[in-house]
Amino acid sequence: MDSVAGKKVLITGAAMGLGKFFAEQAMREKAADVMLWDVDEAALKETAVELATLGPGTVHHRVVDVSDREAIAEAGAAVRDEVGDIDVLINNAGIVRGNGYFWETSNRADIAQTVAINSLAPMYITLEFLPAMVSRRTPARVLNIASSAALVANPRMSVYAGSKWAALGWSDSVRLELEQSGNDHVKVTTFCPTYINTGMFAGAKGFMFTPIIEQDHAVHTAWTQMKKGAALVVMPWTSRFNRAISGLLPLKVRDQYLDFVGVYHSMEEFTGRKS
Repeated sequence: MDSVAGKKVLITGAAMGLGKFFAEQAMREKAADVMLWDVDEAALKETAVELATLGPGTVHHRVVDVSDREAIAEAGAAVRDEVGDIDVLINNAGIVRGNGYFWETSNRADIAQTVAINSLAPMYITLEFLPAMVSRRTPARVLNIASSAALVANPRMSVYAGSKWAALGWSDSVRLELEQSGNDHVKVTTFCPTYINTGMFAGAKGFMFTPIIEQDHAVHTAWTQMKKGAALVVMPWTSRFNRAISGLLPLKVRDQYLDFVGVYHSMEEFTGRKS
Protein backbone atom coordinates (compact mmCIF):
# COMPACT_ATOMS: atom_id res chain seq x y z
CA MET A 1 0.00 0.00 0.00
CA ASP A 2 1.66 3.20 -1.17
CA SER A 3 -0.96 5.61 0.14
CA VAL A 4 -4.30 5.78 1.94
CA ALA A 5 -5.64 8.15 -0.72
CA GLY A 6 -9.28 7.30 -1.41
CA LYS A 7 -9.39 4.80 1.45
CA LYS A 8 -11.39 4.62 4.70
CA VAL A 9 -9.37 4.92 7.91
CA LEU A 10 -10.53 4.38 11.50
CA ILE A 11 -8.44 5.52 14.46
CA THR A 12 -9.16 4.93 18.15
CA GLY A 13 -7.97 7.32 20.83
CA ALA A 14 -8.06 9.96 18.09
CA ALA A 15 -8.89 13.13 20.03
CA MET A 16 -5.30 13.90 21.02
CA GLY A 17 -1.75 12.59 21.10
CA LEU A 18 -0.67 9.96 18.60
CA GLY A 19 -4.24 9.33 17.46
CA LYS A 20 -4.64 12.92 16.35
CA PHE A 21 -1.30 12.79 14.53
CA PHE A 22 -2.36 9.61 12.71
CA ALA A 23 -5.62 11.27 11.70
CA GLU A 24 -3.77 14.32 10.38
CA GLN A 25 -1.55 12.05 8.31
CA ALA A 26 -4.58 10.28 6.85
CA MET A 27 -6.25 13.55 5.91
CA ARG A 28 -3.10 14.98 4.33
CA GLU A 29 -2.77 11.77 2.33
CA LYS A 30 -6.29 12.31 0.97
CA ALA A 31 -8.12 9.46 2.67
CA ALA A 32 -11.77 9.40 1.58
CA ASP A 33 -13.12 8.98 5.10
CA VAL A 34 -11.36 9.33 8.44
CA MET A 35 -13.28 8.01 11.44
CA LEU A 36 -12.27 9.20 14.90
CA TRP A 37 -13.19 7.30 18.06
CA ASP A 38 -12.50 8.63 21.53
CA VAL A 39 -14.14 8.82 24.93
CA ASP A 40 -13.38 12.55 25.36
CA GLU A 41 -16.31 14.24 23.59
CA ALA A 42 -15.09 17.84 23.85
CA ALA A 43 -11.57 17.11 22.58
CA LEU A 44 -12.98 14.84 19.87
CA LYS A 45 -15.24 17.54 18.46
CA GLU A 46 -12.41 20.07 18.49
CA THR A 47 -10.07 17.68 16.69
CA ALA A 48 -12.71 16.84 14.08
CA VAL A 49 -13.14 20.53 13.26
CA GLU A 50 -9.38 21.01 12.91
CA LEU A 51 -8.93 17.96 10.70
CA ALA A 52 -11.70 18.94 8.30
CA THR A 53 -9.47 21.73 6.97
CA LEU A 54 -6.57 19.44 6.08
CA GLY A 55 -7.83 17.55 3.07
CA PRO A 56 -10.70 16.69 0.78
CA GLY A 57 -11.77 13.67 2.82
CA THR A 58 -14.71 13.51 5.21
CA VAL A 59 -14.07 13.44 8.96
CA HIS A 60 -16.46 11.40 11.11
CA HIS A 61 -16.30 11.35 14.90
CA ARG A 62 -18.01 9.24 17.50
CA VAL A 63 -17.74 9.04 21.28
CA VAL A 64 -16.82 5.43 22.07
CA ASP A 65 -15.72 3.90 25.35
CA VAL A 66 -13.53 1.11 24.02
CA SER A 67 -13.46 -0.57 27.42
CA ASP A 68 -17.13 -1.46 26.76
CA ARG A 69 -17.56 -4.40 24.37
CA GLU A 70 -21.18 -3.47 23.61
CA ALA A 71 -20.19 0.11 22.80
CA ILE A 72 -17.59 -1.23 20.36
CA ALA A 73 -20.17 -3.43 18.61
CA GLU A 74 -22.63 -0.54 18.36
CA ALA A 75 -19.98 1.83 17.00
CA GLY A 76 -18.73 -0.77 14.53
CA ALA A 77 -22.24 -1.24 13.13
CA ALA A 78 -22.62 2.55 12.86
CA VAL A 79 -19.40 2.81 10.85
CA ARG A 80 -20.54 0.14 8.42
CA ASP A 81 -23.89 1.86 8.01
CA GLU A 82 -22.29 5.25 7.45
CA VAL A 83 -19.30 4.52 5.20
CA GLY A 84 -19.22 0.76 4.61
CA ASP A 85 -16.15 -1.42 5.17
CA ILE A 86 -12.88 0.20 6.18
CA ASP A 87 -9.42 -0.26 4.71
CA VAL A 88 -7.14 0.83 7.55
CA LEU A 89 -7.64 0.32 11.28
CA ILE A 90 -5.36 1.93 13.83
CA ASN A 91 -5.84 0.57 17.35
CA ASN A 92 -4.24 3.46 19.20
CA ALA A 93 -6.33 3.96 22.36
CA GLY A 94 -4.48 3.12 25.56
CA ILE A 95 -4.12 4.01 29.24
CA VAL A 96 -1.54 3.65 31.99
CA ARG A 97 -2.20 3.88 35.71
CA GLY A 98 0.03 4.28 38.76
CA ASN A 99 3.74 4.06 39.35
CA GLY A 100 3.80 1.97 42.52
CA TYR A 101 4.52 -1.67 43.10
CA PHE A 102 1.72 -4.07 42.19
CA TRP A 103 0.79 -4.89 45.80
CA GLU A 104 0.33 -1.17 46.46
CA THR A 105 -2.58 -0.97 43.98
CA SER A 106 -5.32 0.99 45.73
CA ASN A 107 -7.94 1.13 42.98
CA ARG A 108 -8.36 -2.42 41.74
CA ALA A 109 -10.71 -1.23 39.01
CA ASP A 110 -7.60 0.21 37.31
CA ILE A 111 -6.46 -3.35 36.58
CA ALA A 112 -9.62 -4.29 34.70
CA GLN A 113 -9.71 -0.90 32.92
CA THR A 114 -6.11 -1.19 31.74
CA VAL A 115 -6.59 -4.70 30.39
CA ALA A 116 -9.94 -3.78 28.81
CA ILE A 117 -8.52 -0.84 26.88
CA ASN A 118 -4.98 -2.01 26.10
CA SER A 119 -5.59 -5.72 25.50
CA LEU A 120 -9.24 -6.55 24.86
CA ALA A 121 -10.37 -3.47 22.95
CA PRO A 122 -8.00 -4.01 20.00
CA MET A 123 -9.26 -7.59 19.74
CA TYR A 124 -12.96 -6.69 19.77
CA ILE A 125 -12.50 -3.68 17.48
CA THR A 126 -10.45 -5.66 14.97
CA LEU A 127 -13.07 -8.39 14.99
CA GLU A 128 -15.63 -5.80 13.88
CA PHE A 129 -13.71 -5.05 10.68
CA LEU A 130 -11.23 -7.83 9.91
CA PRO A 131 -13.72 -10.35 8.44
CA ALA A 132 -14.67 -7.85 5.71
CA MET A 133 -11.01 -7.00 5.11
CA VAL A 134 -10.34 -10.69 4.54
CA SER A 135 -13.32 -11.34 2.28
CA ARG A 136 -12.89 -8.22 0.10
CA ARG A 137 -9.48 -9.39 -1.18
CA THR A 138 -8.20 -5.80 -1.48
CA PRO A 139 -5.16 -4.39 0.35
CA ALA A 140 -5.94 -3.57 3.99
CA ARG A 141 -3.94 -2.67 7.07
CA VAL A 142 -4.27 -3.07 10.85
CA LEU A 143 -1.84 -1.12 13.02
CA ASN A 144 -1.81 -2.07 16.69
CA ILE A 145 -0.02 0.27 19.08
CA ALA A 146 1.69 -1.83 21.73
CA SER A 147 4.81 -0.71 23.62
CA SER A 148 8.41 -1.56 24.34
CA ALA A 149 6.96 -2.60 27.70
CA ALA A 150 5.69 -5.63 25.77
CA LEU A 151 9.30 -6.69 25.14
CA VAL A 152 10.91 -6.51 28.59
CA ALA A 153 9.59 -6.56 32.14
CA ASN A 154 9.64 -3.24 33.99
CA PRO A 155 8.99 -2.43 37.65
CA ARG A 156 6.20 -0.01 38.62
CA MET A 157 4.17 -0.72 35.48
CA SER A 158 3.36 -4.41 35.86
CA VAL A 159 -0.31 -4.21 34.83
CA TYR A 160 0.47 -1.95 31.87
CA ALA A 161 3.32 -4.22 30.78
CA GLY A 162 1.09 -7.27 31.11
CA SER A 163 -1.61 -5.65 29.00
CA LYS A 164 0.88 -4.78 26.28
CA TRP A 165 2.47 -8.24 26.34
CA ALA A 166 -1.03 -9.58 25.65
CA ALA A 167 -1.55 -7.05 22.85
CA LEU A 168 1.73 -7.98 21.18
CA GLY A 169 1.15 -11.72 21.43
CA TRP A 170 -2.35 -11.42 20.01
CA SER A 171 -1.41 -8.97 17.25
CA ASP A 172 1.52 -10.94 15.92
CA SER A 173 -0.45 -14.19 16.08
CA VAL A 174 -3.21 -12.67 13.92
CA ARG A 175 -0.52 -11.59 11.45
CA LEU A 176 0.65 -15.19 11.21
CA GLU A 177 -2.91 -16.47 10.85
CA LEU A 178 -3.48 -14.18 7.88
CA GLU A 179 -0.28 -15.33 6.22
CA GLN A 180 -0.95 -19.00 6.95
CA SER A 181 -4.48 -18.81 5.54
CA GLY A 182 -3.41 -17.11 2.32
CA ASN A 183 -4.92 -13.75 3.25
CA ASP A 184 -1.76 -11.71 3.10
CA HIS A 185 -3.56 -8.86 1.34
CA VAL A 186 -4.31 -7.86 4.94
CA LYS A 187 -1.18 -6.86 6.84
CA VAL A 188 -0.98 -6.51 10.61
CA THR A 189 1.72 -4.27 12.07
CA THR A 190 2.55 -4.10 15.78
CA PHE A 191 4.26 -0.92 16.94
CA CYS A 192 6.41 -1.08 20.09
CA PRO A 193 7.92 2.30 20.99
CA THR A 194 9.47 3.45 24.25
CA TYR A 195 8.03 6.48 26.05
CA ILE A 196 6.51 9.07 23.71
CA ASN A 197 6.05 12.75 24.50
CA THR A 198 2.24 12.70 24.56
CA GLY A 199 1.65 13.54 28.21
CA MET A 200 0.41 10.02 28.87
CA PHE A 201 3.79 9.13 30.37
CA ALA A 202 4.55 12.48 31.98
CA GLY A 203 7.28 12.07 34.57
CA ALA A 204 8.68 8.88 33.09
CA LYS A 205 12.41 9.09 32.42
CA GLY A 206 14.33 8.23 29.32
CA PHE A 207 17.27 5.94 29.93
CA MET A 208 20.75 5.39 28.51
CA PHE A 209 20.82 6.27 24.77
CA THR A 210 17.00 6.33 24.84
CA PRO A 211 15.42 9.78 25.05
CA ILE A 212 11.66 10.36 25.11
CA ILE A 213 10.38 10.01 21.52
CA GLU A 214 8.64 12.95 19.86
CA GLN A 215 5.13 12.28 18.58
CA ASP A 216 5.70 13.22 14.95
CA HIS A 217 8.71 10.92 14.73
CA ALA A 218 6.79 8.00 16.23
CA VAL A 219 3.80 8.49 13.94
CA HIS A 220 5.91 8.92 10.80
CA THR A 221 7.78 5.70 11.58
CA ALA A 222 4.68 3.66 12.41
CA TRP A 223 2.68 5.04 9.48
CA THR A 224 5.41 4.40 6.93
CA GLN A 225 6.05 0.86 8.13
CA MET A 226 2.32 0.09 8.32
CA LYS A 227 1.84 0.96 4.66
CA LYS A 228 4.79 -1.29 3.80
CA GLY A 229 3.16 -4.10 5.74
CA ALA A 230 5.97 -4.46 8.28
CA ALA A 231 5.26 -7.06 10.95
CA LEU A 232 6.91 -5.56 14.04
CA VAL A 233 8.20 -2.03 14.46
CA VAL A 234 10.35 -1.42 17.54
CA MET A 235 11.86 1.98 18.26
CA PRO A 236 14.39 3.22 19.07
CA TRP A 237 17.32 0.93 18.32
CA THR A 238 18.03 0.48 22.03
CA SER A 239 14.70 -1.31 22.46
CA ARG A 240 15.59 -3.71 19.66
CA PHE A 241 18.93 -4.29 21.37
CA ASN A 242 17.31 -4.84 24.78
CA ARG A 243 14.90 -7.30 23.23
CA ALA A 244 17.74 -9.23 21.63
CA ILE A 245 19.83 -9.50 24.78
CA SER A 246 16.79 -10.53 26.80
CA GLY A 247 16.77 -13.71 24.77
CA LEU A 248 20.52 -14.27 24.97
CA LEU A 249 21.67 -13.32 28.46
CA PRO A 250 20.98 -15.27 31.64
CA LEU A 251 18.07 -13.67 33.48
CA LYS A 252 20.18 -12.34 36.35
CA VAL A 253 22.70 -10.73 33.99
CA ARG A 254 19.88 -9.24 31.89
CA ASP A 255 18.32 -7.72 35.00
CA GLN A 256 21.64 -6.23 36.08
CA TYR A 257 22.13 -4.69 32.65
CA LEU A 258 18.60 -3.22 32.37
CA ASP A 259 18.88 -1.89 35.91
CA PHE A 260 22.23 -0.27 35.11
CA VAL A 261 21.05 1.49 31.93
CA GLY A 262 17.98 2.83 33.73
CA VAL A 263 15.11 0.83 32.26
CA TYR A 264 14.10 -0.51 35.67
CA HIS A 265 14.05 2.99 37.17
CA SER A 266 12.26 4.83 34.36
CA MET A 267 8.82 4.89 36.07
CA GLU A 268 9.92 6.07 39.52
CA GLU A 269 8.82 9.68 38.93
CA PHE A 270 5.89 8.94 36.64
CA THR A 271 2.83 11.17 37.17
CA GLY A 272 0.84 10.68 33.98
CA ARG A 273 -1.34 13.16 32.13
CA LYS A 274 -3.07 15.69 34.35
CA SER A 275 -6.77 15.56 33.49
